[in-house]
Amino acid sequence: MTSRTAPFELTDPTQVPTYGDGPLHRWCKDALYDARDEVFVRLSLRMIALMVPAMVALFVTLHWRLVPVWIVVPLYLAMWGWFSAPVILMLHNTMHRPFIRSPKWLKKVHPYALSILFGIPMGYTEHHVGMHHVEDNMQDDLSSTLRYRRDSFLNFLVYFLRFAALGLIEVTLYLVRKRRAAMARRLVIGDLCHQAVVVAMLLLDWRFGLVAFAIPYFMVRFLMMTGNWGQHAFINTAYRNDGLSNSITCINAGYNHRAFNDGYHIGHHLKANRHWTEMPQDFLDNRALYAQHGAIVFQGIDFFLVSVLLWTGQWNVLANRFVRLDGAPRSNEDVIALLKSRVHPIAEWPAESAALTS
Repeated sequence: MTSRTAPFELTDPTQVPTYGDGPLHRWCKDALYDARDEVFVRLSLRMIALMVPAMVALFVTLHWRLVPVWIVVPLYLAMWGWFSAPVILMLHNTMHRPFIRSPKWLKKVHPYALSILFGIPMGYTEHHVGMHHVEDNMQDDLSSTLRYRRDSFLNFLVYFLRFAALGLIEVTLYLVRKRRAAMARRLVIGDLCHQAVVVAMLLLDWRFGLVAFAIPYFMVRFLMMTGNWGQHAFINTAYRNDGLSNSITCINAGYNHRAFNDGYHIGHHLKANRHWTEMPQDFLDNRALYAQHGAIVFQGIDFFLVSVLLWTGQWNVLANRFVRLDGAPRSNEDVIALLKSRVHPIAEWPAESAALTS
């Protein structure tokens, strides 16, 4: 029986920004597969126009010590940190949907240029599309959270350090085993080239290389794994494995306005190429199904905060942000019991659950 749902209001964006007519706008209408993605073109141009001069200024000030380190370094890292989320999620969107139709070379250059500027893994697409979405957080997903206790920071550290140390090797071997040789080749070449750039910048000037390249290179990996941990923290083995049972959704969060509705992770796993502006309506259309399958939805927080709240045992905060999808009363104690029941390590998905479809 479908669960009864109460009226619910979403504040997350459902429209792309509008732009006046001009050369860039007309170019986007002709060059992009989807004219709505003009926002990505404009974001890319702004980021290049911002980060390249910022890197030059950082190099000059650090190399010749024109400004105290304690001033320039925090300012640069704060700017990088603020803009990294929308850039990462822009690349996430463009890897799941056709982006630039013409010229073809620009589509290929685009992710690498932004990756170098922000420290984003060159093998992001190969890992995310070639492995994570295929395996869907199950045992063969090399970034799967299943085998870990997901309210433990120590477990997260093991999870992160293992993937940081072995991820390139393991994902490459996985892609080769699955006969995705081209992906494996792009992954290895891309990541090794990225590492070479980091080393070269450190040799040029270790202060500049550390701040502009090495710190972003490692921090992006840490943040992406932290986000993935929160996205797949609560697992429901009562049903077959899919987005409803292995992912969460975060609604009405400022993060969704900055990062193209990335909070709608259940909807993304159910249909990876759904346009980001369609995510809120899809959630509303399927809210009863979410409720029926016990999907976990939070309001006003993002995946990174979910991870931190789990590590610090802030169950009451999570319960206060928990969305009671069917509108039925449920105490915070009941919600906490539900959440705690879904963070235990899972050795194997129950065979009988696999037969229960969504």
